[in-house]
Amino acid sequence: MGASSSVPEKSIHEFTVKDSKGNDVNLSSYKGKVLLVVNVASKCGFTNSNYTQLTELYSKYKDKGFEILAFPCNQFLYQEPGTSEDAEQFACSRFKAEYPIFQKGDVKKALGES
Repeated sequence: MGASSSVPEKSIHEFTVKDSKGNDVNLSSYKGKVLLVVNVASKCGFTNSNYTQLTELYSKYKDKGFEILAFPCNQFLYQEPGTSEDAEQFACSRFKAEYPIFQKGDVKKALGES
């Protein structure tokens, strides 16, 4: 089972995304690091445990080349209803997140669905 020939292979480091304030972030700045790319939501039943564990994991490994890239999304049962900045404020104030929180994602658009 290989990748579909219609889907070009790209490294994560070739993408530019928006941070929670709308600024461009070139993911090439994370080259050489181990990345955990994760979808987050503030109204999910697992929010408390997930954010707590992410913060613990980041604290333990951030000095060893590990980075968490958190992308909020409201498309899964509408569990991230606020703005991208709201999501960042929530994660940073309530769970002391020090890793970057990016702009809310659109999974359907990324997959080419309407």
